[in-house]
Amino acid sequence: MDLRTVLVVGTGLIGTSTALALRKRGVRVLLADRDPGAVRLARELGAGEEWFPEGERAGERPERADLAIIAVPPAHVATELLALQRIGAARFYTDVASVKAEPIHRAAQLGCDLASYVASHPLAGRERSGPGAARQDLFLGRPWALCPTDESDPEARAAVLRMIELCGANPVEVSAIDHDRAVAVVSHAPHVAASAVAARLADATDVALGLAGQGVRDVTRIAGSDPSLWLGILQGNASPVAEVLEAVAGDLADAANALRALAEGDGTATGEITQLLKRGVAGHDRIPGKHGGPAPAYAVVQVFVGDRPGQLARLFQVCDEVGVNVEDVRLEHAAGLPLGIAEVSVEPDAAVTLTKALHERGWQVP
Repeated sequence: MDLRTVLVVGTGLIGTSTALALRKRGVRVLLADRDPGAVRLARELGAGEEWFPEGERAGERPERADLAIIAVPPAHVATELLALQRIGAARFYTDVASVKAEPIHRAAQLGCDLASYVASHPLAGRERSGPGAARQDLFLGRPWALCPTDESDPEARAAVLRMIELCGANPVEVSAIDHDRAVAVVSHAPHVAASAVAARLADATDVALGLAGQGVRDVTRIAGSDPSLWLGILQGNASPVAEVLEAVAGDLADAANALRALAEGDGTATGEITQLLKRGVAGHDRIPGKHGGPAPAYAVVQVFVGDRPGQLARLFQVCDEVGVNVEDVRLEHAAGLPLGIAEVSVEPDAAVTLTKALHERGWQVP
């Protein structure tokens, strides 16, 4: 399937990132959004050119795209699809909302042409939103679900697969129901849980916040996302998310009861807490690594990094000089000090080599 022209409706983070990725691969991209400012910014970022529906330019019919990508909140996917199909905006259609079953069901109710439509969802994002947060490499190596129905035309499926390929993502074909249950576990419920933990910080004392370390930042990172955006996502996947949260709440309630018993001197209560912690380790270990499959065990080399321009570049240069590949890196900032600790994950047999090289070049390695 050859995609020459793609229409992106909705120039937020995902829509604009998709447009940028397609433009990089030589695809002509047309942009549309109800917010003129969003379209203007996306266009200035190089995401494409503005698209005008029929009637907005006298004497001109809208240009028909090979594929229309609907990048709007889940509740609006079906109505947007119907409007686009009525004017023949594209040969084929997809959406990138993070909920699949409800938009497909609603599209069928409205009488949309389900043959030309294949729902999809890239499993990628950022805490920031809007076109200004877009990146052309946002989807590289990331899973991208596509959810064809029995009515889906094979050519429509091929068009969406080609779009996913051009964006550098890995297609995963799954039913809409299974998709929504899966993202409830790996995305939607974790976001609510992170928000619940972060909400405790709103009334925390200055002493507590002054003691905040990387752990609480890791747990609450995704809680900084746009609440109105997430409300729409949760409404569209309410039942599966509720089931996961009820299970998590049950585990937390059992842990709280065990801790109360422990505080009252019941030493046997440690067993239940230990089991939850062990189950947590087992679940964490099942998260796929960067190349898929089980995550390998890496060695972590810690090094103090000054809060000055170019320090990370110097650190990576050392890794390059001694032939050590950086598998992952994370930064922990020291509160009130002009430095931080970089935790560099490397293959276990490379840790000694890197540590020695850093010492020799004057780096402080704890």
